[in-house]
Amino acid sequence: MMHGLQGIGMTSLRTRERMICRLIEQGISNDNVLNALRNTPRHIFMDEALASRAYEDISLPIGCHQTISQPYIVAKMTELLLGSAQRLTKVLEIGTGCGYQTAILSQLVDRVYSVERIVSLQQKAKERLSALNIKNVMYSNHDGHFGWPEHGPYEGILVSAAPPEIPKMLLKQLTVGGVMVIPIGNANKQQLQRITRTQNGYRGEELESVMFVPFLSGTT
Repeated sequence: MMHGLQGIGMTSLRTRERMICRLIEQGISNDNVLNALRNTPRHIFMDEALASRAYEDISLPIGCHQTISQPYIVAKMTELLLGSAQRLTKVLEIGTGCGYQTAILSQLVDRVYSVERIVSLQQKAKERLSALNIKNVMYSNHDGHFGWPEHGPYEGILVSAAPPEIPKMLLKQLTVGGVMVIPIGNANKQQLQRITRTQNGYRGEELESVMFVPFLSGTT
């Protein structure tokens, strides 16, 4: 599966560059985020049958009723997480999934702590990230509602599934000044939110409508 990291035809660097031009037109302006997406072969994070569609602005199935988010959403959430910072020290990712968002974060964060409830998905993600020689990610297979408090607090928390409300355990694992980017809602309506921890509590912003898989409990 891991041959063809550079890609050819519809998975080539030229196709990836068209994706970057589209992201700029959609309002993504952080050069570090754009470069991370430019440098990451999205096609290796999905089945070969779907690889030719990897650089379209759509979400695609990755198995186990999960999806890889569209490039715009990956870029937008990463840009929101970084804010004005060039780089973050420590970020918690809830939902490793196929590992694509993890790969993007790994280029912009000193250490990524990635939690996934579906062990088979996370194992595939590990293999892909290893093939890309990414070594600054730690993985755990457990229920994302609990976060990963042993390694907190975190400057950033990125959640790639939608709970009906913000898990309180995750809020507690943010540093003061830290940011959580998370979709909130149900199967019919979700809003992407940015939550900032302040000295006195939390400040929330609703940003745009999104559609993510539900945030489920337990492990498989």
